[in-house]
Amino acid sequence: MTEKLLALLKERFPLTETDVGAYRTLKAKDLTFAVRAYAAKGLGHVSVMQAKGFFGLMKMDTLIVNPKEIDLPLLSYDRILAMGNDTLIVELYDTAVEPLDLTALNVVKTKYQDLPERDPGTHWYDAIRLPESISKKGKKLSQQFDAMTADFAAAYLSLPAKPVTDPEKKREKTNAYVEGLLENGGPSTDVFKKALGEEKTAELFRSVLFGTNG
Repeated sequence: MTEKLLALLKERFPLTETDVGAYRTLKAKDLTFAVRAYAAKGLGHVSVMQAKGFFGLMKMDTLIVNPKEIDLPLLSYDRILAMGNDTLIVELYDTAVEPLDLTALNVVKTKYQDLPERDPGTHWYDAIRLPESISKKGKKLSQQFDAMTADFAAAYLSLPAKPVTDPEKKREKTNAYVEGLLENGGPSTDVFKKALGEEKTAELFRSVLFGTNG
């Protein structure tokens, strides 16, 4: 699905792959990660992380959009296939400077409201995670989850967002989330900290996954 999402992005914003150096391949907690990052002209920073492990029984895909140039919320897509379960998580974080009409995203959520919900739990970032975010989990629903993801991504990219009017404020709001991840931890953050150490994890997040230091 990540390749389809990249294709959707590429239709609107030219993507140029950037060199992620030693972070191209990572190993953590019995998983092997393949990492890529892109400069999306007119949009911002995009990264993709694909992981496999546990003898092929687990697959994880992540795609992150940090919209530095257009005043959209930050988007994080996660897909986990394990033991027959398919988990779809698309989270949006309030990094926009100006108010934005997100009706199109709620239309997509309503369209797929019959798909089984997943309890996202309680996290330090709940205050900035937008209610339009998605959390689904089920079995034998991959086609439906793919369709929902594609529709949601298309709606996200079509939102009536304007060019960023206050780059510094935009940076501050995005940094607050990324630095919060590094400070407060979380499932994936903790895995990387254990495997790479705090310093390299911080570099991975800032330079490669979110592009906040460029």
